[in-house]
Formats: sequence, structure tokens, C-alpha cells
Amino acid sequence: MNYLISGGETADGTQQDFLIADGKIVKVGANLAKADAIQIDATGCKILPGLVDLHTHLREPGREDSETVLTGSTAAVVGGYTAISAMANTNPVADTAGVVEQIFRLGQEAGLCDVFPIGAVTQGLNGENLAEIGAMANSAARVRVFSDDGKCVFDPLVMRRALEYVKSFGGVIAQHAQEPRLTLDAQMNEGLISSQLGLKGWPAIAEEAIIARDILLAEHVGSRLHICHLTTAGGVELVRWAKSRGVNVTAEVTPHHLILTDDQVVGYDAVFKVNPPLRTQTDVDALRAGLADGTIDIVATDHAPHPAEDKDCEWQAAAFGMLGLETALSIVVKTMVESNLMSWSQLVERMSTKPAEIAGYSEQGQSLASGSVANLIIVDPSATRTVDRNKMSSKSRNTPYHGMILPAVVTHTFYKGKLVLSPEGVHQE
Repeated sequence: MNYLISGGETADGTQQDFLIADGKIVKVGANLAKADAIQIDATGCKILPGLVDLHTHLREPGREDSETVLTGSTAAVVGGYTAISAMANTNPVADTAGVVEQIFRLGQEAGLCDVFPIGAVTQGLNGENLAEIGAMANSAARVRVFSDDGKCVFDPLVMRRALEYVKSFGGVIAQHAQEPRLTLDAQMNEGLISSQLGLKGWPAIAEEAIIARDILLAEHVGSRLHICHLTTAGGVELVRWAKSRGVNVTAEVTPHHLILTDDQVVGYDAVFKVNPPLRTQTDVDALRAGLADGTIDIVATDHAPHPAEDKDCEWQAAAFGMLGLETALSIVVKTMVESNLMSWSQLVERMSTKPAEIAGYSEQGQSLASGSVANLIIVDPSATRTVDRNKMSSKSRNTPYHGMILPAVVTHTFYKGKLVLSPEGVHQE
């Protein structure tokens, strides 16, 4: 199928038409015409590279009641993502070549976007013995990112060995920075509000201590370190310091940590219970500044679906996590672009180009040029939508933005030249 997208503009504001054929962008220019192409009028819209998420929980295998690779892929393309990265905390854990290959093939069968498995660092996420890192790297899934996300690789010797191992093939360790002894039974950010609510606090130092340690380990080994879901002002300063020293470290921030604070916890609504926790406005401001100046490299969703029974319960018993794929772009536009902290071009860098570069996804995050793989989206920046948890494409409903009016609507998503999202809905072949 051939498509001609006309009337839209790229991230930098240049008006361009795009002709798509055989899975690629075959021509870029002004006033293009092709009689046999399906015409898409993108007047008033942005044409951007498909978004890339390095932090997605798809739950399959093991918790298909929360999400599957197919439903997660559906949510992804609705949000403008053409590549997502499936975290390893499945059941069984993605710590062997067999499990990562299963997830990879489920993504291929869904056919809506690239699904790249992230391999576990340690066996069973237990933090003690290294997983089959080499076998996963050499598998059909070609894993290059490894993480025990949901748990911290807390043993410094194990972390050092992991960093040394992935260095041999250019891999990266993505660390969930959480000192377990400082967060035992913790429920929310440690501070005034946790004291008022009587909930066990989760101190910023528990995150920052691991970040500092791992920066030093990465520098010592000369390997690549990625910090998952950065949440504190102190963490931003540590990453900034590491980069000034030339340490090969990258960091991500989630959309919800750019907009929500621990004030939301006052009502004990467990939809706001997330790991790491929502922090203070001071932290939010530091995260926005860090993302704007490039200290924080990327935005990653930490999309964490849960069934209703795991959230509609008392706070202490509720699961950690919230949905992210379908609303991430809108949250970044609202917090960073509309506030003039970032341009659309910088948004593309943080949500497409750089995450693809970190993970080595060669067909993702490309410039929209003739010959590039046609992974792209059309976004109407002037459109708004009211978030309705009952209309989410995810299998779960735990969005923290229910009822919120958000800007920037993805109208079309192209994956390898296939139209997988249009105003009529998601299209699966």
C-alpha cells in the first residue's frame, strides 16, 4: 500500500510531504503527487518519527490478566510508539534465551510495532547470580539492554560483573535504583505528607545512593549504565556530575514524574501508588530542567498495567504502577513543550532518536528522509482529549489521568510503512 502524507510539517516547522511505499519513505518534498497513493491530509499536524519506549511492562508470559504483548502493542501505537521494550519481570522471568525469544516472537505476531525484550540481569531477579546474559544477547531477540527492573541489583559485586559482561558486546545495564534496606515496606515518598498520612516513607537517598555507587562502578569498569525512572533532584545532580566526568551514563524520566507529586496521595487512591514513588514539586521542577538541558536523556513510560483487583483495595495492599503508553506524548507536550522548556525537535530527540540510539534499534528513531524505514506518526498538536480509563486500549485501566484534558492527539501511526493507527482505530493485519 502506498501513502502520500501532505500538508503537515516536521518537528522543526518545515512543511513537507511524504510518499511511503514498500515500507519506506521514498520521497520527501513540497507539493508531491502520486495518483495511486492513498492521500492523507496532515494540514495543521506534525509529522514525527515513531516514538521509542525503553521501559514497558507487557506482563506476558504469566500475568495476561493485566496485559499481553498484543494489547500492550495496541496501546503503544495509540500513543504513537513504533517500538517498545518489554521488561523482564514476567513469569517466568525473562532470564533465558527461550523466554526472550518467546516475547520477541509474540511481538512479531502482533505486528503493530517492534517489541524488543529486555533481559534480566540476575536469575529470577534475585540479585544473586547473573542470568544467561550471553545467551540472550546471541538469541534471535538480540538482547542488548538488561535490567532487573522492579528490583535493584543491590550487590555491588554482582553489578560490577554485569557491567563487565555487557561491555564485551556493547550492551547496557539499566538499573532500578532502590537501596532495599532503606525502602523496606515503604509506601510513598518520605516527607511531610507521608508523616501526615501515616505511611512508611521512601527516602530520596535510597535512590541516590545506588545511582552514585553505580556511576562509580561504571566509570571503573568503563561500561554503559542507564538509570531507570529518575525521580529526585539529587539524582539529577549526580547524573549531571557523572556526565561532566565523561562517565558513560544515560538516564530516563517517566511522564508521571514530570507532572504528578506526592500531594496526589492524600486521598489514598492507589492509582497514584508507583515505584519509585511520586516526589515533591521541587523534584518535579528539577526533573523538567534536567530533561530540558539533556542531563536526562530520554522519556520512558514505565507502563505498568494492573487488573482492577490489584488497585481497588487499601493502599498498603495495592500494587505499584500506572499506565503510560497512551498518554506519554501528551504529558510531555503539556509539561515541556507548552511550557517552552523544550521544542518539538527536542521532544523527538528525547522520545525517539536517543532511546533508539541507547538500545541500538537501528530502524527506529531515524530522520524522516528518503530511504528511511517508514516508522512515523502524525500528531495534531491543537487537538485535545479527555482521558477516560474505560476507553483505554490497554487491558488494564489504572491511568492516573482519568478526567484530565490533555493536548496533542496521535491521529496516525505507521509501522514499517503499514498504517497501524488511523482515526478509525487500530489496524492489525
